Amino acid sequence: MSRLTEKPAHAGLPSIDLERSARPKRDLLGLSRDDLRALLTEIGEPAYRGAQIYHALYVERRFDFSAMSNLPAALQERLACEFHVSIPEIGQRFHSNDGSVRYLLNLADPIGAEQARRSAARVEAVFMPSEGRQTICISTQAGCAVDCHFCLTAQLGLVRNLTAGEMLAQVLIALEDHRESPAPRTNVVLMGQGEPLLNYEPVMAALRIMLDPNGMGLAARHVTLSTSGIVPGIERLAQEKIRPKLAISLNASTDEERDAIMPINRKYPLEALIATCRKYPLRPREQLTFEYVLLGGFNDSPDDARRVARLIAGIRAKVNVIPWNPGELPYRPPTAERIREFRDVLAAKDVPVFVRYSRGQDVSAACGQLALREAGSVVSTIASAPPAALPA
Repeated sequence: MSRLTEKPAHAGLPSIDLERSARPKRDLLGLSRDDLRALLTEIGEPAYRGAQIYHALYVERRFDFSAMSNLPAALQERLACEFHVSIPEIGQRFHSNDGSVRYLLNLADPIGAEQARRSAARVEAVFMPSEGRQTICISTQAGCAVDCHFCLTAQLGLVRNLTAGEMLAQVLIALEDHRESPAPRTNVVLMGQGEPLLNYEPVMAALRIMLDPNGMGLAARHVTLSTSGIVPGIERLAQEKIRPKLAISLNASTDEERDAIMPINRKYPLEALIATCRKYPLRPREQLTFEYVLLGGFNDSPDDARRVARLIAGIRAKVNVIPWNPGELPYRPPTAERIREFRDVLAAKDVPVFVRYSRGQDVSAACGQLALREAGSVVSTIASAPPAALPA
């Protein structure tokens, strides 16, 4: 049986309190090490058992209590009666010729089974292998309320926030699905559906587990959060002791342009956004990343590039130029000449600049392309950065 599917509870379980057994099972995925220690103490078990569960979940990727070999059998059975590990169902996999895999994941509503039947959500995650590393792009919300006009996710609106466990599950599923051929390094980018900084607490709870040496053990320099420019969220993130790298989805060189494609700019205009970026505390050798989706004939002129260089002058940053990918929206890709001109203008201004071509285009897994039509519904995401957008 797949490790991604939770096995039925064993027959012949010890007798348990009927009232307790009637309560909804509590989900353990997304709980921190301290949370799990406290929970085990609460149910009368030694606290160290919580740390063992934490290790089994996030290091060994064991989602079935009966497979948690570091726990005694009696505790495995008790956990199966009272708790569960909610790994989403893989609705479908889409395999690209370049090795990328797009996952359609079916999520149950975390509030309760009755509401789950009415408001279950679906999101997409993307696994992108490269030489020596693998990058996993995950969603932080089902849908998105930010309404960037070049992004298909905007058509959904916000369905609901994801829990920390649902975010972690996307990484765990992709890693488990490729258990037989792991790369030595894993990058995670929070660039799928949703605006991470509008789901702040669950996002940070998930990130703390990803970046915990005793949890998933990812290095902070290999995890990137991308935001459309939520200024209070950036300011809040700056105060975090443990945090990922930060990428800003810029996409325009003037407020007029940015207002037209990113309505969030009317609330947090470029002056406020750039001022916040200037104050952002960077670690040694860390840079901010400014993502710039080139829309043919709209924001791709040499003058745009010169204005971008002036905007970010003095900030330790790089610019990732992402040519827009064709999709069901009224924009067009930039020409090769425009891409080259834009890059060359920035380079001449001593701005580190990289042109990033998206992966998985043949399975609609590229930037702005992900749109799955099933049973008359659209499931969309942006997956806005390929693995090449991350540091080597």
